[in-house]
Amino acid sequence: MQDIQHIGVYTSGGDAPGMNACLRSTVRTALSNDLEVTGIRRGYEGMIEDDFVEMDRRSVSNIVQTGGTILKSARSKEFRTEAGRARAAENLKANGIDALVAIGGDGTFRGASKLQQEHGISIVGCPGTIDNDLFGTDATIGYDTALNTAIQNIDRIRDTADAHNRLFLIEVMGRDAGFIALNCGIGGGAELVLIPETITEMDMIKERILSLMSAQRRSTIVVVAEGDELGGARGIEQALREDPSFDDIDLRSAILGHTQRGGSPTASDRVLASRLGVAAVEALLDGHTDVMVGMVNGETKLTPLRNVYSRKKSIDYDLLKLTQILS
Repeated sequence: MQDIQHIGVYTSGGDAPGMNACLRSTVRTALSNDLEVTGIRRGYEGMIEDDFVEMDRRSVSNIVQTGGTILKSARSKEFRTEAGRARAAENLKANGIDALVAIGGDGTFRGASKLQQEHGISIVGCPGTIDNDLFGTDATIGYDTALNTAIQNIDRIRDTADAHNRLFLIEVMGRDAGFIALNCGIGGGAELVLIPETITEMDMIKERILSLMSAQRRSTIVVVAEGDELGGARGIEQALREDPSFDDIDLRSAILGHTQRGGSPTASDRVLASRLGVAAVEALLDGHTDVMVGMVNGETKLTPLRNVYSRKKSIDYDLLKLTQILS
């Protein structure tokens, strides 16, 4: 068992539904092990500015069902410098914090790993990002909620698309990974799914869309990940409008954007976040550091942070084949 008396916990980077459930789990697990717990507001920015708050059981009451993060989140340019990280470490030590639980994504873990390596502070990460693009876990906190939000919006858009026989290009989040696009495309019955992991050829898109609309004589839904190399939904829309073949097609784009980040987390995200919070505290007490706790095949697993941010998580290419079959 590691001699830890005082844990700090923070959320960083993009917010994700379920972060509050993870905070609640982390705080209450620490308290159950007779540890002090301090919350760090606004991630690394708050760490540098000494924006700390004591956490107790009541401070995390009635938050498991809420989106966002009660500790807020921010991105810090200063923390990217050695001087900024040194200042953050000084504040942590001045407040008697022995170890940290970091809830966030790729950028959060890069910063956490540097802080651990440079200042010897024990850190365990919990994967919190809607993109589900972190190596070392089957699912990330917030992904299931974002996926269901996207599908609900696609269902609503299809209603109006059907009413007007329109072509809709629906853009979902996924700057570097197509997990949301691929899965909500299947779940939402999209006729075409475009993701960063595959090469998108405009001629193929045009041919496919024209074939679908001609054969079906009804609406067509195309789901596009924001990181698609053709410029997302807006870029594809512009290219289609410049082609005379699409002059008679009623074409619209819809950017779902930050609607996917908000809302009450699903049961799946609440349970996942709760399990990971417990596992993070237990990992620290067992002497682990510079690792992320993830869930693989229903079991918690520890992965070195350097592997999390240096290795790319692969999509399920069988699902990509499925989109082609089902369309």
